[in-house]
Amino acid sequence: MAQQTTPKAPARKPVSTGSVFFSFAPWIIFGVVASPSTWEYAALAALVASIVLSGQDLLHGKLRVLDVTGIVFFAVLSILGLALGRGQLLWVETYAQVISNGLVAVIALGSLFVDPFTAQYARESTPREVWNSPVFAHINTVLTAAWGAAFALMTVSTWLAVRFPSQDDWFNWVVPIVLLVWAVKFTQRYPESYKARMT
Repeated sequence: MAQQTTPKAPARKPVSTGSVFFSFAPWIIFGVVASPSTWEYAALAALVASIVLSGQDLLHGKLRVLDVTGIVFFAVLSILGLALGRGQLLWVETYAQVISNGLVAVIALGSLFVDPFTAQYARESTPREVWNSPVFAHINTVLTAAWGAAFALMTVSTWLAVRFPSQDDWFNWVVPIVLLVWAVKFTQRYPESYKARMT
């Protein structure tokens, strides 16, 4: 009698790109909508998106650094927009996108010294027994560094858009979109590519 074999479950990806994207979505919304005349609306829209996308998780005690930072940051911007006059917020009007991109870069790169932020998402889709493995740690260190680098370059790009208004479309739109697409694709492909090299 032939011995039956139990089919192996498909290997889980170390990071859920969908979950990561949901956390980045408010920042992307702010970057798309924000301009000298619309940053208050952009901050409010990003705040609503942050609460809607992560509120349920927060109520259940699932705290992710990017989600919490987004809610606090966009809430502060919204309050400033309501409480202060336009003259007092000229610097926000000018550098809103630079500030938001720079903050994400700092969060991502800073988390490398504590717990790479992508690991918070990876733990939701991987067995607990692999969380402390060198492969898990390496993959999430690389992915977090990639997202941090992408947003650091977006910070520079949006700053260049302020300095060179004639190139605004390139620095505010084309370059950031290319960097975001690259980061998403890299997050999808790198884990399996790295694991394949290790076997």
